[in-house]
Amino acid sequence: MAKRSKIARNERRRTVVARYAERRAELKDLIRRPSTPSDVREAAVRELSRQPRDASATRVRNRDAVDGRPRGHLRKFGLSRIRVREQAHAGFLPGVRKSSW
Repeated sequence: MAKRSKIARNERRRTVVARYAERRAELKDLIRRPSTPSDVREAAVRELSRQPRDASATRVRNRDAVDGRPRGHLRKFGLSRIRVREQAHAGFLPGVRKSSW
């Protein structure tokens, strides 16, 4: 089980990313576009750098939905590898079967 503070911090980051996502996309598009004048591009870079650090989507950590474990995360299930194994053995994941040979 991850610390509650780490899980809460990650959730705060998710909300900050959602709040700034649209404006970040606009600024990045301005910066990327070759037809943008240099002064507008520089202003966009400055505004992008003034945004909070947690506004970047790369700061969000994928965590297990059940206990918040940060490593071994499987996107398909939203769980860690350990939790997927437990749930698959218990029969809680439809269509998942333990293979044996």
